[in-house]
Amino acid sequence: MKTLIGVVAWCILFVLCWPLALLALVLWPIAWLLTLPFRLVGITFSALFAFVQAILFLPARLLGWRPESTHGQRAAAA
Repeated sequence: MKTLIGVVAWCILFVLCWPLALLALVLWPIAWLLTLPFRLVGITFSALFAFVQAILFLPARLLGWRPESTHGQRAAAA
């Protein structure tokens, strides 16, 4: 759906101001390449924080603690 909205927005921009639309079409891949390292760093930090959380909650999980979402599902099923 995002792609369709982007294409429609680009077509409207092309009708209103075609030089700006062509410039956006040329610069979009360059902007995507420039932001790629930041996305990779974000993915890495997200995985790192998930790993640290798993390590910190490991003793509680071994003692039988479950996340709240499973308690609600168990209570609804009972």
